[in-house]
Amino acid sequence: MTTIDVTIMGQSYRLACKEGEELALKQAVAYLDERMCTIRDAGKVKGTDRIAVMAALGMAADYLGSRSAEGPFASMSVSDMRQKINAMHAALDTALAPQERLF
Repeated sequence: MTTIDVTIMGQSYRLACKEGEELALKQAVAYLDERMCTIRDAGKVKGTDRIAVMAALGMAADYLGSRSAEGPFASMSVSDMRQKINAMHAALDTALAPQERLF
């Protein structure tokens, strides 16, 4: 495992990933940062956790809309994907809870 330092919406994070996957993780971080900054800059959503959830839901919708009928998740139902999205939401809430106290 290796660690990299990244910034998402002005907040620094140290993330771990497998050797050789650093570029993919940096690309994912850049994509997420862009999505979150776009939502923040629109001014309609307040709070880092809510912005993260909105970005995650938008990315999930994009993913679901573009996935192939023969892709690795083709057998998953919308309910299964909704459960995964809810799990992501809970993970985001847990991870960002300490930041709420800063505001």
